[in-house]
Amino acid sequence: MHPMTLTLPPKVTPRAYARLAEIGAAPKALRVAVEGGGCSGFQYEITLDDPAADDLVLEADGQKVVVDEVSLPFLEGATIDFSDELIGARFVIENPNATSSCGCGTSFSM
Repeated sequence: MHPMTLTLPPKVTPRAYARLAEIGAAPKALRVAVEGGGCSGFQYEITLDDPAADDLVLEADGQKVVVDEVSLPFLEGATIDFSDELIGARFVIENPNATSSCGCGTSFSM
């Protein structure tokens, strides 16, 4: 049995998939990872990358979002979205596991 069982995997909004198509991300995938650091203890690392064998692959409309197995528990039930606001356009993570976050939107604590 796999040591990590998710009850609620992360989901990706249609708006995020549409943005990946707009920027021509394929064949690369949007990698969402969680790393130690940042002003709140953990931070999101969002890059374009090739999928790896042990990644969770979320896919729609020919676009892929991948999460490595170490980051996956931190992103359980999270929503990966794309926001285009006055402060800038960026991929954002709505994470129900985060107990607090900082103003930059890339750092959080659990």
